[in-house]
Amino acid sequence: MTSARGGFGAAVEAAVDGVGPRLRRVRAQRRMTLTGVAEATGISKSTLSRLENGQRRPTLELLLALSRTYRVPLDDLVGAPDVGDPRIRLKPGRVKGRAVIPLTKQPDGMQAWKIVIPTSMVDPEPRAHDGHEWIYVLAGHMRLVLGVEDWVLGPGEVAEFDTQVPHWFGSTGQEPAEILSIFARPGERMSVRTRPPRS
Repeated sequence: MTSARGGFGAAVEAAVDGVGPRLRRVRAQRRMTLTGVAEATGISKSTLSRLENGQRRPTLELLLALSRTYRVPLDDLVGAPDVGDPRIRLKPGRVKGRAVIPLTKQPDGMQAWKIVIPTSMVDPEPRAHDGHEWIYVLAGHMRLVLGVEDWVLGPGEVAEFDTQVPHWFGSTGQEPAEILSIFARPGERMSVRTRPPRS
């Protein structure tokens, strides 16, 4: 009764195929006979037997009745389908001396990274390109050169700028810094929402 389909569909099929043995096991644990279960649920003895042998596909109505009779959660009869590991294994790389971890997978559209800036990154090399960037400092202090301006940003501080302005960010030379960077290409400018001013 297994399906050739992969992914979630195959997992559901596998869970359904396991219902029969689970029903038989739970009934044995409760020391109930098919006749006793039939009397308690109103489900015929032959239907119960076919369910346990995998000859009948379980319906939600049947499973709910058995769940109440056996006093077990529905999940114990069906078994949660395995949908795979939800964790994303991010692969850090190095770009211009910085440790960079991509937080988005799509090749186009808005890009997000976690960047660790080492203390050795102290010599400004401003560059300009199309786009818009948003930077949030997670830890440490970073230096941001934007045009003729030069700032130091600390934890919780945010900078947002047009990347057509020559810019560079790096270390103050005192400690490593960890930042989140979101970059949008032209036409994908992000919207920053704040609370309206109090009157």
